[in-house]
Amino acid sequence: MPKAIIVITIGILFVTGCKDQDEQRSGNVSVTVEDKRIARDVSIDKNNAYNDLFLDSAIIEKFIATEKLDSSLAFAMRNFYNARNYQYAWFASTGLIEQSFSFHSLFCTENDCDQFNKSLENRLDRLRIEDDSTIVATDPSTIKTELQITQRFIQYAKENGKTTGTDYTNLGTYIPAKKNTVMGLAEAVLADNNKNGSPNEPFMLLKGSLQKYTTIAKNGGWPAITSDAKKYSPGASAPALLSIKKRLQITGELTGNDTTALFTPELENAVKTYQLNHGYKPTGIITEDLVKDMNIPAITRVQQLLINMQRMRWMPSRPEGKLIIVNIPEFVLYVDSGKHTLFQMDVVVGAEGHKTTLFSGNLNQVVFSPYWNVPPSIVRKEILPAIERNSNYLAKKNMEITGQEGGLPVIRQRPGAKNALGKVKFLFPNSFNIYMHDTPEKSLFERDERGLSHGCIRLSDPVKMANFLLQDSEKWSPEKIAAAMNSGKEQFVKIKDPVPVIITYYTAWVDDKGVQHFADDIYGHDKEMAVKLFTDPQ
Repeated sequence: MPKAIIVITIGILFVTGCKDQDEQRSGNVSVTVEDKRIARDVSIDKNNAYNDLFLDSAIIEKFIATEKLDSSLAFAMRNFYNARNYQYAWFASTGLIEQSFSFHSLFCTENDCDQFNKSLENRLDRLRIEDDSTIVATDPSTIKTELQITQRFIQYAKENGKTTGTDYTNLGTYIPAKKNTVMGLAEAVLADNNKNGSPNEPFMLLKGSLQKYTTIAKNGGWPAITSDAKKYSPGASAPALLSIKKRLQITGELTGNDTTALFTPELENAVKTYQLNHGYKPTGIITEDLVKDMNIPAITRVQQLLINMQRMRWMPSRPEGKLIIVNIPEFVLYVDSGKHTLFQMDVVVGAEGHKTTLFSGNLNQVVFSPYWNVPPSIVRKEILPAIERNSNYLAKKNMEITGQEGGLPVIRQRPGAKNALGKVKFLFPNSFNIYMHDTPEKSLFERDERGLSHGCIRLSDPVKMANFLLQDSEKWSPEKIAAAMNSGKEQFVKIKDPVPVIITYYTAWVDDKGVQHFADDIYGHDKEMAVKLFTDPQ
């Protein structure tokens, strides 16, 4: 993940078909927010709304009165919901939407959330853990949560606006309100010249790619590749290679105008470049999966870029010190110094059904030779059936029962070669029991698709991570770290200065060398947002 992503983005507006309100940046000049009332947008209805739940306007007024909001905050809240025709901003009938996770991560990276509203935090945690519930628009708890998040959002934007000049009373278009066509939204975004403000760098980098792929889509896209073989290797000759060359020429991986049916060295290099930029190992061999990837239509790539531009707005500002970013679809972790990327490593993330949650936290402990405290869900679904099949299962896996809780045995795996966490784990407290750790299954990192865990994040180079986190401690030399990892005795080490960790989900981004990357939508988040954002989802 490029360093440019880590910038403040709360002031960037995303064109949604409604009247856009540009951010006003003024440096140190004082900005007076004009008292402009936004009329209620009655063109938004259940058929074209981004979310499918609506509030009663009287409920907003009751909340304003009950919470005794000051006049400017009350005015901003009315404008916020007028621009949405009182459509929910943070909920759909399926639960909290992606933007609610993004704003929560942004806010809590820069603040101690529990100090602001502990009951709200508890409700949000419960809703995020129980993400399969159906939301009803008239439920009092849902209404309260929705309006409290909006209040927090407006207050955050108001505070941020002191330095950015953001007009915090006009926030209605910060979260999409109305569907648009893919090409219609692309044209609107490209036509926006941002004359009153400068969007963040990663947004602008994707905007450059959006221009390129929108132009390709308008010109008819690229030819469909019809393959009659499972793979093509350098030196091969086949009619399909003509279409493959044309495809790679259009997007720029292959230069020149080669029209032969031969798998040339130039084509091999172009294929390797395409593979690197689309999450494959650069073998230079064209497989069925690669052909399938190349056949994704240009307009679908336009959609993917627009969805990720929407996400780019929610990253927190760059901290002065260290930062760890995990991009789930890319299966890569980045360690940042505050100025540039120090190193990166491959990771394994949660499989479908055990999705790694999007959130932020602070890594504050390293645990050497850890016990694995097996989660109750794994005990119930996997361990108990295994014990029924083999009474020696626990002994074979170096596991032990330490008690009973909730009708289930409490099971942990002792430190050692068979431990599922490997030789070290890294803790950043959160409500989802997610952490980073070593693994004895090193072969998993050889795969292109690494959504394979129960939700935690497995590191390909945990030794490097441990040395990085403890490099400022005189007590922990590389030799002592290696000894602790192999001691077989669990040991907790607090990090003097906790390191922020941000778990992200980008399927399209531009790296710091200006190269466009795409990744698969492994959890279906792109698909879910596309249905909400577009009238013609691809």
